[in-house]
Amino acid sequence: MSVYVVGHKNPDTDSVASAIAYASLKKAMGVDAVPVMQGALNPESQLVLDRYGFAAPEIMTDVAGKKVMLVDFSDIAQGPANMADVVEVVDHHKIGDVTTNSPIFFYAKPVGCTCTVINEIFKTNGIAIAKNVAGIMTAAILSDTVNFKSPTCTPEDKVAVKELAAIAGIADTNALFMDMLKAKSAIDGVPVKDLLYRDYKDFDMKGNKVGIGQLELATLDQAANVRADLMKAMEGLKAEGRHSVLFMLTDVVKEGTDLLVISKDPGLIESAFGAKLSNGSMWCNGMMSRKKQTVPPLQKAFGC
Repeated sequence: MSVYVVGHKNPDTDSVASAIAYASLKKAMGVDAVPVMQGALNPESQLVLDRYGFAAPEIMTDVAGKKVMLVDFSDIAQGPANMADVVEVVDHHKIGDVTTNSPIFFYAKPVGCTCTVINEIFKTNGIAIAKNVAGIMTAAILSDTVNFKSPTCTPEDKVAVKELAAIAGIADTNALFMDMLKAKSAIDGVPVKDLLYRDYKDFDMKGNKVGIGQLELATLDQAANVRADLMKAMEGLKAEGRHSVLFMLTDVVKEGTDLLVISKDPGLIESAFGAKLSNGSMWCNGMMSRKKQTVPPLQKAFGC
């Protein structure tokens, strides 16, 4: 019976690469593992899969009657429908609310990328990593750690990139990252709703639904012409029953974020980040990571 390896909704490069890499590992261990994803590839992920010769995994949003292995998440809200038979979890986020009927293999570490964890599991089991798999894993770590600039980055991530890049034959990881950034930050002609959902997650903040999206850019000027439309689309999301919707326009070069905010309680958001909103946004110097720098202050402000 096949087991399906799936990452979170609105898949990013780590969730897709992790699904493919972990399925590769499990296959080497004799398990019929199939990588799948819950949505279409974003431009960066498409570039990475094309470069290393992978077809896009099948899109699967309902896993009724199927065994699943989760990578890059452990929150029920981030999973496919009817996720009743979870048999393994590999992650680098906070532990979510997934429950199981029997003991499972659960491997989570506070590193910058799930592919860093998977690299460790490959080594622990003495299983060689294929060149093309090492390529997408390298790209995923560079993406999730923003080329080692994110505060989520750890020494383990840097070691993993060194090891994986050697296997993949990647001589210049900086050049690979810049190619990915160009693809990730390309927004001309992209529908605003697609931009909003390119890297978006909903969070439960003590019973309040809070949506947080992020767009990494080479310069904030890239988003100047769509800023007003983004705010309008955020209003629409909030009207669907959310307390707040935040959108991070992250300037990778300046290493900070222009945080767009639509909220029932703007004062609460201001208190979370110690800054004042002006025309619906605030500049947060040094903010690069949703997981480490955006979600925790909000959880504290909401009393989670």
